[in-house]
Amino acid sequence: MTTPTPSSPPARGRRRAPSRIERAAGRAAALQRPRVLLALLLLLALTCVMLLDGYLRAEVGGDQRVRTGAGASDVPDEVLDGGPILTFPGGQATTLSVPDKTIALTFDDGPDPTWTPQVLEILEEYDVPGTFFLVGSMVSRYPDIVRDLVEQGNEVGIHTFTHVDLSYQSDARVTREIEQTQLALAGAAGITTTLFRAPYSSETDAIDNYSWPVYEKLGEEGYTSVFIDTDSDDWKQPGVSEIVEWATPEDGEGASVLFHDAGGERAQTIEALPEYIEKMKAKGYTFTTISGAMAEQQPTGGPAAPAEASGTDGGLQAAHHKATGTTLYEGKALIAAVAVAEWTVPALSVGLMVVGVAVMGRFGMMVILARRHHRQRNRRRFGWGPPVTGPVSVVVPAYNEKECIANTLRSLARSTHPIEIIVVDDGSTDGTAEIAESLGLPGVRVIRQANAGKPAALNNGVRNARYDIVVMMDGDTVFEPDTVRHLVQPFADPSVGAVAGNAKVGNRRTLIGAWQHIEYVMGFNLDRRMYDLLRCMPTIPGAIGAFRRQAVLEAGGMSDDTLAEDTDITIALHRAGWRVVYQEHARAWTEAPGSLKQLWSQRYRWSYGTMQALWKHRGSLKDKGPSGRFGRVGMPLVVLFQVVTPVFAPLIDVFTVYSMIFVDVRSALLAWSAVLGVQLLCAAYAFRLDRDKYRYLLMMPLQQLAYRQMMYLVLIHSCVTALTGGRLRWQKLKRTGEVGTPTGAG
Repeated sequence: MTTPTPSSPPARGRRRAPSRIERAAGRAAALQRPRVLLALLLLLALTCVMLLDGYLRAEVGGDQRVRTGAGASDVPDEVLDGGPILTFPGGQATTLSVPDKTIALTFDDGPDPTWTPQVLEILEEYDVPGTFFLVGSMVSRYPDIVRDLVEQGNEVGIHTFTHVDLSYQSDARVTREIEQTQLALAGAAGITTTLFRAPYSSETDAIDNYSWPVYEKLGEEGYTSVFIDTDSDDWKQPGVSEIVEWATPEDGEGASVLFHDAGGERAQTIEALPEYIEKMKAKGYTFTTISGAMAEQQPTGGPAAPAEASGTDGGLQAAHHKATGTTLYEGKALIAAVAVAEWTVPALSVGLMVVGVAVMGRFGMMVILARRHHRQRNRRRFGWGPPVTGPVSVVVPAYNEKECIANTLRSLARSTHPIEIIVVDDGSTDGTAEIAESLGLPGVRVIRQANAGKPAALNNGVRNARYDIVVMMDGDTVFEPDTVRHLVQPFADPSVGAVAGNAKVGNRRTLIGAWQHIEYVMGFNLDRRMYDLLRCMPTIPGAIGAFRRQAVLEAGGMSDDTLAEDTDITIALHRAGWRVVYQEHARAWTEAPGSLKQLWSQRYRWSYGTMQALWKHRGSLKDKGPSGRFGRVGMPLVVLFQVVTPVFAPLIDVFTVYSMIFVDVRSALLAWSAVLGVQLLCAAYAFRLDRDKYRYLLMMPLQQLAYRQMMYLVLIHSCVTALTGGRLRWQKLKRTGEVGTPTGAG
């Protein structure tokens, strides 16, 4: 029996105008492109933020080498034996000494949020200035401290951006270290500086043949390199008295003195600094900055440098210059970006902990409840009631399914349970209806309708069904002979309104198919066992599900309000007081998407449709009594496990990569492998319950590296669409007809 819908072909020679559906699809595609771009931009922004945060803590591929014992034959003797201040007036190396009875206090490795403010308090209390050689990455992280430091009248210099030994670095890297620190200073305090001190080179005799070209290069660019006369060695934490003694110069001699306000525990420095200042003042010493010392102009290793050549004028302006133009704005942008990174990465770290607990908790819950479900459903005494033997209606919505429809209908014809088959052709243009009719199978009815979408096709089939139990399946799905019989047995319990079957991937021989097979067995079917025991099943799969016809009609039929009509109707049945269960022995073999593009399209529709359905039924959270169980239990679990956790699950992989680059490769790989191991154990148990072959688990590590990332992107894309608003329509995937018979599907 067929119910034709009249249609007229387009006039010959006239170009066919786009249909309403085609125009709607075009508009939807046009709207999705900006959302995809927005999702990609969000991912790019997150990546940049994490890279910036990692760079602030350790240069990518961090170079921890420190050169020792190199020769200094290329370095002028007057430089090696000269004072601690190295300048290049007129291109000639000149060293300057600190005046007698004068101390230039210098501090390295800051700013530090714990120790630098304490140092500043001491300097302010004793009215003593200091010269701070700052690490650019620390400046960008703590700009307020730098601003306070400068406003207090102290002087700043560059100590590179990442605290590396520049003698190992290329000219480009040296330039980058200096320029990035200047940008950080400009953004933090609105200044740049001409003072420089290289890490790991405190005294002039540390200059060697490898580092000398760096000093010459910086000297030509107008930088003054600053060394020391005496070193407190406070970083060794030798004790307060030793720090004071080691920092004290010979009687009457001036000195550039080194302390540290960062880089480790500096409690001894804080305790020793007041004692040292008091001691030196008692000896008649005065304190100045490096610029102040330079203003005295006492050359020791070369000709005296005129004031105009050296750029000094006796005050802080000799070293500090007001940042202007692009330098100022780029510096402020850097500080702002770092502030975002400083907030984002710790927040994501907390999120990672929450996600990790949620993921591990989900795995544990799934395994425990799946085990209970398996034991309960396979007890000999377990039964739903008297066997269901009456005939049922099978509705097959079909749109351009010429490759699959014959296999689908032939599999139904072998059913061991009495059925009628209703094929609802949803405006197919490839002869699907004609193929279904030409098979001549008994009990098959073909109903034609204008293209209106899957929900409308299902509703049409339900209205035309002769029996109270209606089985719904996709046009690309193949049933085993006993599938319908197993599927309808739970209806012996009059409280059951719908039954979810066990959907399995038939075309699993390809890599993409194998990945989806793992996902179906581990994720979908373990989930359904868990939700079944908790009595809050969220979705009857479109590939295989059975419903009481009365329940579907009372719920208003399959709605087109969402893209997930299966989730929508399932939640509606819960809210109407019906019970929804899972029947693991009712197996269906479905054709999964065969390309990444089709997979993206399908999963995008699924995830976005699920969000739509959850939002539509948000009122279930207020439902009372037995019908409110889904709102009390199911809704929170679905939101947590299918939306929130998957959205943030990429943090596991993101932080794995982050740790491999910036922290410790071995520890990161061990942590990632541990998570993979837990997933493998859960997957193996799921395969055991489903009596599937374990060989597919060999592809799971690769699935975690590639396939899972795509699913993350799909979900993020769906979230962006949900947040920005938008509607999609039911999308048709290209079929190949690979799933021929149930036995061949394995």
